[in-house]
Amino acid sequence: MATNPTTDIPAHVPQDRVVDFDFLRPTGIDEDLHLAWKNVQDTLPDIFWTPRNGGHWVITRADAIKAIQLDHKRFSHARLTIGGELGREGSVVQMDPPRHGAYRMLVSPAFSPKAIAALEPVVRETTVSIVDELLPKGECEFVGDFAKILPVVVFLGTVDLPLEDRDLLLPHAEKLVRPRSPQDHLEGNVALAEYVARALAARAEQPGTDLLSKIVTARIGGEPIDFEAAVALSQVVLAGGLDTVASILGFVVRFLALNPGHRRQLTDDPALVPNAVEEPIRRHGLVNTARLITEDTEFQGMPLREGEQILVPNHLYGLDERQVDNPLTVDFTRPHPEQHYAAFGNGPHRCPGSFLAKLELTVFLQEWLGRIPDFAIKPGTTPRMASGSVNTTHELRLAWDTDPR
Repeated sequence: MATNPTTDIPAHVPQDRVVDFDFLRPTGIDEDLHLAWKNVQDTLPDIFWTPRNGGHWVITRADAIKAIQLDHKRFSHARLTIGGELGREGSVVQMDPPRHGAYRMLVSPAFSPKAIAALEPVVRETTVSIVDELLPKGECEFVGDFAKILPVVVFLGTVDLPLEDRDLLLPHAEKLVRPRSPQDHLEGNVALAEYVARALAARAEQPGTDLLSKIVTARIGGEPIDFEAAVALSQVVLAGGLDTVASILGFVVRFLALNPGHRRQLTDDPALVPNAVEEPIRRHGLVNTARLITEDTEFQGMPLREGEQILVPNHLYGLDERQVDNPLTVDFTRPHPEQHYAAFGNGPHRCPGSFLAKLELTVFLQEWLGRIPDFAIKPGTTPRMASGSVNTTHELRLAWDTDPR
């Protein structure tokens, strides 16, 4: 998304709250994305205005993140990306209650704890198959060789789409969740919508038991779902399934590659794995969503105006020392709250895919560390990370000894 530091500053914005900050390129991102964002939290105001990317507000602290997540009346999901378009009917992540609930209920059963538990065999089988193939090679590019394969294989299977479509779909999902320009976002959106529309048209003719069939044959308010709304809803589900788990896997594995002591904790005591899933999610949150301000209001002492946008970096919730003691420290024995404000949100928009994400991460830790307990970032390489609506690791080259005796 193009930056523009020369956008006029609105008259109601206090000059001491104006910061030339680009959320797509926070200072230090090339070394450590989360430390770069932590520096924003530690050194910039709790709420400020940036002229970048068309001009918008930014919050940095846990209390504000939680408050906005729960206040859809003043802070609407209708425009969820900075400078993005208003949501279409059916785009469940860009809808507010109560309308949001009718569409969410179409997809929630497919991601319930019971439904996800039934997927464990395929998650484990897929994980073992990939790791066993990589093991004798002694190295891999983790994002492309594992992180973008496991969740896509599992997800495409649940919606009964061809696995060979993975390479076609991933670039479109990337443009949609991490656009580098408005044109990027438009292209990703159009391409995924066209793909989904073809799949839904086929399911409408011959429905199955998969999630896409349930969506296209659903009823909203007693009436058959509008086809365009079915496309928008399916597109959201598809983009999330293709991208989010891959992103968290990249950050977790980068951390483990740099911290052999934490790896040994898990190999010495596998019972720590369930908590070892929760803690890196807190420490390496993903989401930078925006909200559309629906009315002139005051928030944390700042005058906000109807029509402005405010960036809500959910991932900063878990890095805020006002909320978490020693937040930069990864402690596999740390107790965790039930809700993950940092990674999965809260309230009506809490991510329905959270159970699947945690299952895939749990199985990965069990099976990868059981086969490749010692690994490191390949010498001479540097992980590539990107900040956007969903933070991610683009490239992560690993190496290990194939004969550790």
